[in-house]
Formats: sequence, C-alpha cells, structure tokens
Amino acid sequence: MADASDNIAEFSVSDLSYAIKRTMEDRFGYVRVRGELGRISRPGSGHIYLDLKDDRAVLAGVIWRRVAGKLKIQPEQGLEVIATGKITTFPGQSKYQMVIDSLEPAGIGALMALLEERKKKLQAEGLFDPERKQLLPTLPKIIGVVTSPSGAVIRDILHRVADRFPLHILVWPVRVQGESCGTEVANGIRGFNALTENGPVPRPDLLIVARGGGSVEDLWGFNDEAVVRAAAESDIPLISAVGHETDWTLIDHAADVRAPTPTGAAEIAVPVKSELMATVDDLARRNQTGLVRLLQSRKVELRAASAALPRPGDLLALPRQRFDSVSDKLAYALRANTQTHRARLQTAAGRLSASSLAHTTRMARERLGVLNDRIDRAFTQSTERSRSQLDNLHQLLKTLSYEGVLDRGFALVRDENDNPIRTAKQIDPDQSLSIQFADGRINAVSGDRKIAASAVKEKPAKPASVKKTPTPKDQGSLF
Repeated sequence: MADASDNIAEFSVSDLSYAIKRTMEDRFGYVRVRGELGRISRPGSGHIYLDLKDDRAVLAGVIWRRVAGKLKIQPEQGLEVIATGKITTFPGQSKYQMVIDSLEPAGIGALMALLEERKKKLQAEGLFDPERKQLLPTLPKIIGVVTSPSGAVIRDILHRVADRFPLHILVWPVRVQGESCGTEVANGIRGFNALTENGPVPRPDLLIVARGGGSVEDLWGFNDEAVVRAAAESDIPLISAVGHETDWTLIDHAADVRAPTPTGAAEIAVPVKSELMATVDDLARRNQTGLVRLLQSRKVELRAASAALPRPGDLLALPRQRFDSVSDKLAYALRANTQTHRARLQTAAGRLSASSLAHTTRMARERLGVLNDRIDRAFTQSTERSRSQLDNLHQLLKTLSYEGVLDRGFALVRDENDNPIRTAKQIDPDQSLSIQFADGRINAVSGDRKIAASAVKEKPAKPASVKKTPTPKDQGSLF
C-alpha cells in the first residue's frame, strides 16, 4: 500500500520561498499599518531599515533610497506613524517585511510630543539661553541667506533688501524639505561661518535662514538637532525666518532673532536707506542748531561777565598809589643809606694815616724777611741731604760694579758676541776673544797664535767729588 505522503508535491527551497512571496503580495497588496517606530538603521546604501511595533508584535520594514529622500518626516525611534506600502518576503532570510512608500505621523499629537521632548533636551543643554544671543549689526555690508535658490522666499528677500538698502547678498542653496533638509541647512550655516575675512568669497556680517510656510511635517527639517546646534554655535548673528508668524520650529529658539516671515527678516536685517539719510540729515541740522545756540549763550555770558568787571583804571588805582608811596620812601632810604656808608668810610680813612701805613709796611717786610730766611735754610738742608744720598748711592754702585773688580787687577774675558766667558771649557781653539782690563781692552785668539793688542777707548775719569772707598783685600773676582 502506497504512503499518502508520496502524492505531496515536492518543492525546492527557492520555489517554495518565492511561492510564499507571491501569495503574500497577491493576498495583501498595499496596506496601511499603524505602529511605533523601533529599531532604525541607515546603512551607506541610503536605504532605511526599521521596525514597526505595538505591544504584541513587530513588523520589519524597509524604505528604499529613492523614497527616503521624499519623506515628509524622518523616521525617529519612539515616533508613532502610519506607514503605507506593500507586504512582501525576503527569501534570503525566510522573513516577511513591509516595503514602505510613505510615512506620516499617526496624528499631530504624536509629532508634537516628540518635538516637545527634543525641545526640553536642547534647552537643558543651554542652547536657547538668552545670554547666547548676539546683537545684529546696524548696517551689514554682506548678508548670507540659507534657503532654496528657487522659489518665492529668496525673491522676496532680494526685493525687500533692494527696496530698503541695496547691498551684497550671498545665497547658500539647500533643500528646505525632505530627508536631507536638516543636514544641508546645518552645513550652510557652518559653511558661512568657515569663510575668512579676506578670502575669495567674502564672509557675511549677518545670516538669514528662511523658508516659506507649511505643515509641521514640511517644516520638520528645521527641528533637526544638527540645525539647532549649528545655529547656536554660529559666530555670525543669525535671523530665523521659517514659515509664517504662527509657525514655530526649534531653530527659532536657537537663533539670535526670530522673524515672522522671510520678508520680515529682510526688514529686520537692513534699515530703509531714505529714512536713514533723513535721520542723519535731521541729526546734522540739530547738531548745527545746538552749536549756534551754544555759541550765542556763551557770547551772552561773556558780555555779562565783562560788564561786571571793573575798569582798568580802577584796577590800577590802588597799586599806582602804593607805588607812589614806595617811590617817596625809596628816595629817602637811598639818601640815608648813602650817608651811613659815607660815615663808615670816613671812619676807616681816619684809621689809615701815613705813620700807620709805614708801620704796617715795616712789619710786613720784616715778616717776609723771616720767611725768606726759613725758606733758604730749608732749601740748603734739603739739597745737602739729597747730595749725600746721591754720593752714597754712587759709591755703592761702584762697589758692586765689575769695574771695581778690574781696578784690583782682574780681567774680563768675552767671546766674539761680547758675552762673558766664565770657564776655560767655554773657549774653543782659535776662537776670537776680547779681554778687558781696568784701563782698556785687547783682542786675542785662543791657542798658540800671538796675541795682538788693540787700542781701546780710555776709561772715563772719576767724578772729582766722589771719594774712592778702600776695597777689602780678601774680596775675590765677581766672575
């Protein structure tokens, strides 16, 4: 008897997996699934893989790259959404999943709850503190605008600036909606801040981040953390002009100033040139008027002060009277002083008689004679002492000189270089020698050759005033 299992069709793994895939796709087709976003991953391919879950089950989902760039909101963990797509399987892992074509929040309440939670987080970090706000420049030279290069926003800003105060505007093109919106806006803010003062692209003095109105989903990119952090870190003052006056995004809290509309941002950024010129003219007129009034007031005060001053004649009357009084006293004082000095002079002249002058002269002459005698005696004594010291030194010099030794019968032998020879060993055969005696010098040659005497200059005469000191008999030669 044949087994019933023999009649069951046989499938390969691939056949069965793809049969299940077709069955699920035909059975469900497009579906809308509501759930909370769980695990979210973004590999380098650009696709997004996520989980949709509720309290009892988990459904895997995938968003292809071409769809991810068109999403109104970006998937975030914990956000309750409604996903639209089709159910299919992934045979490579024996799993089913949902290919998502669109993603929207499951009610505005869920999206606003996520926004409020993010706002509290960033506020706790101090990114919204008023102390971080910068003052806007009164009249910027260059304005940088981060917005879409096409659309009404940039045209409105350009027209409004041109009407009020034409100046240079730089545009950093970005997407203002979609998955890459937050990243591009943050890069635009940081890019403007990275420009140098004297670089090929001038650095703006003021930034405007602008976008037109839209739903919460449309403006969601300006709630991105990267945008908020870039706005808070900007060294260039920044105006946020996202949406209409009733629309609020997180960049509005981090910006230095929030404008109700992009056009309002242009009005905040620059003054009206005509009004500014009128203000300057009015201030100039007021300044001139004030200066004229000041001069007039000072002139009146000067006249009043000059009227209160006394006449020059009155000012000099009292000093003139004092001068006259002193002049009279001065003449009397001069006469009195002259008479006093004349009396003193007469008294001194009386003392200087002829006899007193002769007596004084005689005493001075006697005193001068005494001083001359003292000087002569002192000079004679000093001269004799010096002469005695000189004689003693001369005698000592003669005693110590070799010439004194020659006087006692000794001789001094020198070689051809006139150097003294002290021993016989220093003399070579046939060497030319010079022998000095007390009364002269002769030349000689060592060996058997005859000695020939030559005339030598006479010994200088001794000074007549120097007495010769006897030489001790036991004194030997110094050489």
